Amino acid sequence: MSILDEIFAHKHTEVAARQRVVPLVEMRRLAEEAAPPQDFIAALHGSLRRSPSRPALIAEVKKASPSKGLLSPNFDPLALAQIYRDNGATAVSVLTDENYFQGSLAYLRQIAALFERPLPQRPPLLRKDFLYDPYQVYEARAAGADAVLLIVAHLQPTQLRDLQQLAAELGMAALVEIHTQTELEAALTCDPLLVGINNRDLHTFTVSLETTRRLRPSIPPHITTVAESGIHTTADAAALHGMGVHAMLVGESLITAADIGAKVRELLKIGD
Repeated sequence: MSILDEIFAHKHTEVAARQRVVPLVEMRRLAEEAAPPQDFIAALHGSLRRSPSRPALIAEVKKASPSKGLLSPNFDPLALAQIYRDNGATAVSVLTDENYFQGSLAYLRQIAALFERPLPQRPPLLRKDFLYDPYQVYEARAAGADAVLLIVAHLQPTQLRDLQQLAAELGMAALVEIHTQTELEAALTCDPLLVGINNRDLHTFTVSLETTRRLRPSIPPHITTVAESGIHTTADAAALHGMGVHAMLVGESLITAADIGAKVRELLKIGD
């Protein structure tokens, strides 16, 4: 069993337990009564119009990972989100898996609440987790998410289409994540508007930007493309820009930086 299989197996138990606490009908009500979501895709393209020589940055709030362990001993999700916004990140990804990444849905709620008061350039929020059930999509919207991650490697085509459609009905974007040509072909049958190319193989956790280089040409031009994982330097960001990606999702290299704000600015300085 790969780590991805293990995570999804645990997720079924976890989601069932949460539904016993807050039933689906109640979670759906909370989602429908939440403040209106922001347009995640429009925010990425707005950033590109302002700075066409570099990909937009989706900066990740991430405490730990199965492969690297604890990334941030002094983890403060609210401070991180504020630093990201203040230094030019277009959007914020919040890792909410508890068992393997030491995340929490509470972090997403807290960050959404932080930006409720009027502030310039409020960043849209992505819930990054291992979603397979409509309950989790409602849960994301209720917590303030403007987008959700859908991992093609562990979703059947009907699941992917249904979850993507539900996200759209709730006003959220769906970041449809792929790692192989086969997964991309499966994703394209569901007519996605936002595709993420994960440079990390979620079965082996090996990482290479060549994954984006290989798969980007097969993504139709009307689809907004995000490169994920393995992005550490300005040179990496420049390479992704040359590949034609619209945005980059960066977590580890920001979280572990000595000066996180400076690292955000470094990744965004290409072409300036």
